[in-house]
Amino acid sequence: MENLKTKINNAFKVLKESQGYKNKMQTPRIQKVVISVGVGSLKDKNKMKVIADRLARITGQKAAPRGAKVAIANFKSRQGDVVGYQVTLRGNRMYDFLEKLIHISLPRTKDFRGISINSADEMGNYTLGIKEHNIFPETADEELKDVFGLAITVVTTAKSKKEVQAFLEHLGFPFKK
Repeated sequence: MENLKTKINNAFKVLKESQGYKNKMQTPRIQKVVISVGVGSLKDKNKMKVIADRLARITGQKAAPRGAKVAIANFKSRQGDVVGYQVTLRGNRMYDFLEKLIHISLPRTKDFRGISINSADEMGNYTLGIKEHNIFPETADEELKDVFGLAITVVTTAKSKKEVQAFLEHLGFPFKK
């Protein structure tokens, strides 16, 4: 099986005709992968520790806490309160995470029929929402009490929605037919 780095390097040959690339450097690249999680209730400090720990296990990197930008009285949150965690992956960790996501985790989801190809934006990014973190093998044996969702954003150098869709399809992302 061809790994993700090899597919990225071979993308020029495949996408040359469909996208009209004249130079190998025009081929899109993956810059980074950002994984974000919201903590929900601000009162449960133990839940925040569990989320940070499991996110670190999933990504192989410590999660950075993200604070509230403004205070909202109805939610009883103050400016600077931790409202989520975020991990930014680059380099080998990024490629390893994407390999695990594409080939192991996504096929483990219940009734999986593919991911939406329409989640790409006009700036060349692709955002995928996952309802349960339990699809990752590192957390499969955990209690089902503290299940949380996460957002995964793949940031590429693609210039348009059409270009990022063709690039990710070439990389083997399991899109709906």
